Amino acid sequence: MPDVAPLHPLRADMIGRELAVAWSDGRESFIPLEKLRRACPCASCGGEPDVMGNIERPHVSYGPGSFDLREIRFVGGYALQPVWNDGHDSGLYSFRMLRALDENAAA
Repeated sequence: MPDVAPLHPLRADMIGRELAVAWSDGRESFIPLEKLRRACPCASCGGEPDVMGNIERPHVSYGPGSFDLREIRFVGGYALQPVWNDGHDSGLYSFRMLRALDENAAA
């Protein structure tokens, strides 16, 4: 079986109201910033499981700056961490999750 390198972003930049990601397989993703923020996987936004595995999703409200991206950071070799203008920065988007947010990406 051939050695296959894991999919990872080579570069991520904000272009207009989208996050543009250039991937190691040559594809590009353009993810609307509002979609990215609403998909935040952190416990405050997406909830976290209780001891039985049930997830109660919290009510999240958005305000000025909630969909405005201030910065994007690479975290290790597995995730991107957006920093939003409203101060929210606890969401770690795995590369797999980030790719899945691109509706045009091949499965």
